[in-house]
Amino acid sequence: MKFCKKYQEYMQGQQKQLPGVDFKKLKKILKKCRKDFESHQDHDGQSCPHHCPVCDGTFFPSLVKEMSAVVGCFNKRAQKLLELHLASGFRKYFMWFQGRLQKDHAALIQEGKDLVTYALINAIAVRKILKKYDKIHYSKQGQAFKSKAQSMHIEILQSPWLCELMAFHINLRETKVKPNKAPALFEGCSLTFDDDKPSLSCELFDSIKLDIDLTCSICLDTVFDPVSLTCGHIFCYMCACSAASVTIVDGLKAAEPKEKCPLCRKTGVYEGALHLEELNILLSRSFHKYWEQRLQTERIERIRQVKEHWESQCRAFMGV
Repeated sequence: MKFCKKYQEYMQGQQKQLPGVDFKKLKKILKKCRKDFESHQDHDGQSCPHHCPVCDGTFFPSLVKEMSAVVGCFNKRAQKLLELHLASGFRKYFMWFQGRLQKDHAALIQEGKDLVTYALINAIAVRKILKKYDKIHYSKQGQAFKSKAQSMHIEILQSPWLCELMAFHINLRETKVKPNKAPALFEGCSLTFDDDKPSLSCELFDSIKLDIDLTCSICLDTVFDPVSLTCGHIFCYMCACSAASVTIVDGLKAAEPKEKCPLCRKTGVYEGALHLEELNILLSRSFHKYWEQRLQTERIERIRQVKEHWESQCRAFMGV
């Protein structure tokens, strides 16, 4: 079965109408472009220029809109799912009262699996349609668009919520749900080590493989209290605060828009940073002694910063 038909059947089979990549419409745009330029083919055999105004005016804007809708839907649903899993105390009772905690852990894993399938099949659809674009246009504009999509935060495989779902799966697999009684969320998903450097690895269908490095590029150690910036790079929360020139007390939302990511040098990446709570749980269980040491270090640093903060406030109040 061709992927286009398989994709359409999958999207039509969803209980809820979800946004997706209009694979069929995008193929029609490319097909029309090929027909238009075949009638004006140059003597050198090239049927379409590297930059095609016929396609670029409709193809890429449509794809951007659809990818934005897909990643927005995925992020929102993943966030709600993980809120259910992480709920505790009064918040848990409140969600129970609302009827949102009626699912057992196997049901949560199944919902996570459905989310991952939704993300991956749309990622494959984008990959295939961009490959077709380059084939028709004899160009690499489709491949170059992937970098643009990452900078626009619409590349779904770069979503921090996908990282959270991977950690979520491992956490449930190793604690409350027996493997032989729970549906698999990821095939071959695991916390792996290469030269003592941890990473989340996952073998996915259609030759897609995810490897998420869990080493903080600032302190060069396993990320502690991990946070993902909006550019997708993961750091220790304390290290990210230092890079953003803010205190732990003020937090990353206090960072100036001009502050840059230490890796990609993009600006404005701190305000929307996401705490990776499921990943934090996974790493704290896997590196218990290391976690206790880092926790003690952070407590001391937090106390120091709080003290400096109040001393500066007092000096300002007294006009010193």
